[in-house]
Amino acid sequence: MGREHTRTIQIGNCIIGGGRPIAIQSMCNTKTENVAATIAQIHRLQTAGCEIVRVTVPTMDAALAIKEIKKEISIPLVADIHFDYRMAIAAIENGADKIRINPGNIGALSRVKAVVDRAKEKNIPIRIGVNSGSLEKNLIEKYGKVTAEGIVESALDKVKLIEDMGYDNLVISIKSSDVMMCIKAHELIDRLTDYPLHVGITEAGTLYSGNIKSSVGLGIILNQGIGDTIRVSLTGDPVEEIKSAKLILRTLGLREGGIEVVSCPTCGRTQIDLIMLANQVETMAAEFEQLKGVKIAVMGCVVNGPGEAREADVGIAGGIGEGLLIRKGEVIRKVPEEKLLEALRNELNELVKERSGR
Repeated sequence: MGREHTRTIQIGNCIIGGGRPIAIQSMCNTKTENVAATIAQIHRLQTAGCEIVRVTVPTMDAALAIKEIKKEISIPLVADIHFDYRMAIAAIENGADKIRINPGNIGALSRVKAVVDRAKEKNIPIRIGVNSGSLEKNLIEKYGKVTAEGIVESALDKVKLIEDMGYDNLVISIKSSDVMMCIKAHELIDRLTDYPLHVGITEAGTLYSGNIKSSVGLGIILNQGIGDTIRVSLTGDPVEEIKSAKLILRTLGLREGGIEVVSCPTCGRTQIDLIMLANQVETMAAEFEQLKGVKIAVMGCVVNGPGEAREADVGIAGGIGEGLLIRKGEVIRKVPEEKLLEALRNELNELVKERSGR
């Protein structure tokens, strides 16, 4: 099927599916009832590039907080519901742009229908979420264990359940912490439905292991044309999820934007604190998101630096107490080591001026 052929679904002011750009999501780790803290975190996420944000709604106070949060944010808000169907209805009534439910843990069919009916009245999309950890016993018995086939069957059973209730404004999410199982599940479901897919590796782990697992899993899935919106699930500051998602999409050529920083891996020729310098450059580069497609090279020596930085728009190479400022592979001038970062910033500002025609 592929993302070019999925249905379009509107979530607040964001449309996903139908070949539109893959939307980046994250989830707040604040208590939703703490309105001020939740709003502050959403603002940080949006500044980082988040396009859809999810909050947990385990209590009625959390559901009521959605109304106040919505007044202060400008990106779509998704309410995450577990077990209590009343929270889903309250979240819809208080302005949620989408709800995430697993119909299998909502309870009786009458409760699921009550949620679906309310969503239908408001035309609010429902994200059907199925995780490998919550797979039904009958499907585990059918396939002998938790499998990609079982995850897909579970999700499609729930889709049919809601379709039979007269509603098809749906997004599907099937996740597993097993990367290869998750990949296979997405390959299977992509052939069987045209609903947009929210893609992610669940419980991926810390910033280090979670980024590796997410990059491998999402990279393979997205590169096959599968997936309309993504979340990189990390144990840590959710802003890091946005940074990782953007880089994954840019690396796959699925999104332009921001500066790409390349740096050499260091070797015995390195004569500068390259690790610190590269990190400083990466942090600084985030200030120049308007320089779409610009590449910065950070090299550790003046021997190979200029040649290795030839494909970069601008670069720096370290030496003993001084370094080189490079543009399009040509050395512009030598710069004292302590002035390298400042010189690079000045060059980036010049690029901004050139692009704006000033």
